[in-house]
Amino acid sequence: MKNKARRGLSQAMVFLLLFGVVSLLSDMTHEGAASIQGAYLSLIGASAGTIGFISGFAELLGYSLRYLFGRITDKTKKYWPMVIAGYLIDTLAIPLLAFVGPDGWIWACVLLAIQRIGKAIKKPAKDTIMSFAASQWKVGRSFGIQEMLDQIGAFLGPLFLYLVMLFQTDGDTFRNYSICFLFLLIPAVATIAMLFLTKHKFPNPDKFEPEPKKAEKFRMKPSFILYIIGISAFAFGFVDYSLVGMHIGKTFVDGGNSIITAETLPLVYSGAMIVDAMAAIVFGKLYDRFGMFSLVLATLCSCLFSVFIFEFDSLPMLFVGIVMWGIGMGAQESILKAAVTKMVPKNSRATGYGIFEFSFGIFWFLGSWLLGVLYDFSPLAMVIVSVTAQALSIPCYIASYARDKKETALIEESAES
Repeated sequence: MKNKARRGLSQAMVFLLLFGVVSLLSDMTHEGAASIQGAYLSLIGASAGTIGFISGFAELLGYSLRYLFGRITDKTKKYWPMVIAGYLIDTLAIPLLAFVGPDGWIWACVLLAIQRIGKAIKKPAKDTIMSFAASQWKVGRSFGIQEMLDQIGAFLGPLFLYLVMLFQTDGDTFRNYSICFLFLLIPAVATIAMLFLTKHKFPNPDKFEPEPKKAEKFRMKPSFILYIIGISAFAFGFVDYSLVGMHIGKTFVDGGNSIITAETLPLVYSGAMIVDAMAAIVFGKLYDRFGMFSLVLATLCSCLFSVFIFEFDSLPMLFVGIVMWGIGMGAQESILKAAVTKMVPKNSRATGYGIFEFSFGIFWFLGSWLLGVLYDFSPLAMVIVSVTAQALSIPCYIASYARDKKETALIEESAES
């Protein structure tokens, strides 16, 4: 029996690592595109208002559809078809941006919306099959490894395009950007190839987690509702990096700082991604040991980042704030998802992830919108709202943990009787 358990553990780990490589290649495609996407849209005729609207709308579309696709996944149990369809749409929409033409901003916006729909199709199913394997190892560490590999891809994507542009010498910016999008077909195709390899090796990832003795119908338990309120408050107050980057550009680059320049500005984001990757692993391990309290600790470590970034014109304070921001990002991509695995039964977990992603995305969008508006009027007001919203998530996490313990105790008592 021990050898069998060890073998199962090893196979679950192999699956997690293979899927981590899929995520790495996929993030190379997305984040590579994100590094030039805004400039490209502007170049082909989109106004700043249009870019802001389509970015927000695409995110809103991508998140709001996740509940629907989560329900479909739970009903059909077609985990791999949903994941594959989502990845095909998600990754292949990016290289098609190379063909929209010099005035094709409308088509480019359509492709970005389609790409987000692809992400909505795959995400609940992907998180669910990851949770099946994670249940056989360490849930927090499993999602932490996934996030770490994601962020390696996020770091390599812009670097890959930087190297592509180094070898282009004709000076036509539109053509150079188009070639960059075309080159992103390489990691996109590699993503799909790796995905099919993973499916071939593990055709039934749902077998990693044993079937429950009694199939539970999904219901919004009070502990899960409290948790969703907590993650929504966190998302609402968490400042998107686009606003952080804009502030750094205005304060330090335009201010003539000799260390952060237009050329070195991307390195600040790369540094945040490295912190993100390390935080995901550290807090994933802490979650496996301390549960929900690791989420409280992560929130305490990150919730004041906006104070350091937006209220001080000091490089050391900025770097402290960036580190805290990276911790918040790492936590949200690892232990926030890990907690859903513990709170939602196997047969309805895709629905649980759909609700999680839907709530998180809606409040991220609304918060980003409000915080951006507040920044123009009063950065201090923006900081107060950001810190307060994130801090409000902490009592929700604690209440959710307490309620979950009560619900578990009642289930155990019922089973014994």
